[in-house]
Amino acid sequence: MKILVKTFKNKVGATAIEYGLIAALISVAIIGTVGSLGKSLTATFSTVSSSISSANSGTGTTASAG
Repeated sequence: MKILVKTFKNKVGATAIEYGLIAALISVAIIGTVGSLGKSLTATFSTVSSSISSANSGTGTTASAG
């Protein structure tokens, strides 16, 4: 009976470790995605900011409504 209990506990521990590794890999993927997305958003907001600044100063181009 003790051997059966030890075996069951070892399987549960191994499963917990596997889930922990999966969670770690998913979090690494999320961190990488957020990092690259952040750089893209920074570039986009910089472009928008410069467009707004140039429009406010009168040096920007205007689009015709149509």
